Amino acid sequence: MGRAFEYRKAAKLKRWGAMSRIFPKLGRMITIAAKEGGPDPEMNPKLRTAILNAKAQNMPKDNIEAAIKRASGKDAAEIKEIAYEAKGPHGTLMVIETATDNPTRTVANIRAVLVRNGGELLTSGSLDFMFTRKAVFEFDKNGSIDLEELELELIDYGLEELEEDRVPQENGEDKEIVRVYGEYASFGELGKALEEKGVEIKKASLQRIPSVPLELSDEQMDDVSVLIDKLEDDEDVQVVYTNLA
Repeated sequence: MGRAFEYRKAAKLKRWGAMSRIFPKLGRMITIAAKEGGPDPEMNPKLRTAILNAKAQNMPKDNIEAAIKRASGKDAAEIKEIAYEAKGPHGTLMVIETATDNPTRTVANIRAVLVRNGGELLTSGSLDFMFTRKAVFEFDKNGSIDLEELELELIDYGLEELEEDRVPQENGEDKEIVRVYGEYASFGELGKALEEKGVEIKKASLQRIPSVPLELSDEQMDDVSVLIDKLEDDEDVQVVYTNLA
């Protein structure tokens, strides 16, 4: 999404954390992962990733354990992961990933937010050709890791690209990070390889990367940002992907 959206997202997550609103979202993903692949993170890559991302947002250990335990309860089976596709203002395209126990409520809420903010819901499958699913890992850059050597070693595990970046922080400084992109189907294998090579993964996800990134003006970006914020305010919405550069 670019540096502006990275900063906006960081600020958004801080507000969610203060209001304890992000923890239910993270908890749902942990519960879903545990329900699908079992409660042992070592044997369940999806659960291991969900826990990793929860810890990155300072989710308490007790909350994480409670979310895993809920996987054996009756409520866990009712939570479904559903992706909705939409068109936003200024030619933006969006994939809205949700975790919901009431799809009727969720789609109605999403449609209402879109309509009020210059968007519209699209037919499922409309944007399949506009996004590519990728396994994405992020870790802090440090001098103890030879990135060239790491890149060569990870090719056999599904690595497609390794890039360095600087992410703005709220204190005004930039943090140097490294992102690893891999094949969608290699998520578990690539993540395990990074861990075995001593890399401390900070974020891990299966992302939707736009095939043709869209450039917008600052004013246009503001309009899109408002829509994304309102969508993410819905408790069922996990993440919103766009075709923004």
